[in-house]
Amino acid sequence: MSHLIEELTLDSELTYKIIGCAMSVHRALGNGFQEVIYQRALVVEFDAVGLNFLREKEIDIFYKGFNIGTRRVDFLVEDRIIVEIKATTHLEPAHMAQAINYIEAFGFKIGLLLNFGCTSLQYKRVFKSITKSVNKNMNHNDCHKTIF
Repeated sequence: MSHLIEELTLDSELTYKIIGCAMSVHRALGNGFQEVIYQRALVVEFDAVGLNFLREKEIDIFYKGFNIGTRRVDFLVEDRIIVEIKATTHLEPAHMAQAINYIEAFGFKIGLLLNFGCTSLQYKRVFKSITKSVNKNMNHNDCHKTIF
């Protein structure tokens, strides 16, 4: 049980650090840029706080045991947390589904969905145990509200 508590604490500390980096980027750049600009700025912030990460990490997608293609996640941080970023005026249920699919494809427990497209940074912690039906509960029209 203590191993699980240590793992959850580590995940919380990492997500807190990642969200802090994203807030710094959003505070400096605001909204209105393409995703790639926020990706590049996050690289600078991740380096500054000493996070280990891979940008645009490619994963194989399998269907019934067959490799049917690849997808890229925006960031893989500390080899434990998937970070998917958006720069849109509102998050759609498909954005949450994409983040959940990436977590499942990588076999990880947690991820972050960050949206830089609003006047305030939006972020959502995504867990493997969440079912896709949770997407219906997202308030994706409110661009000024941080999603928890």
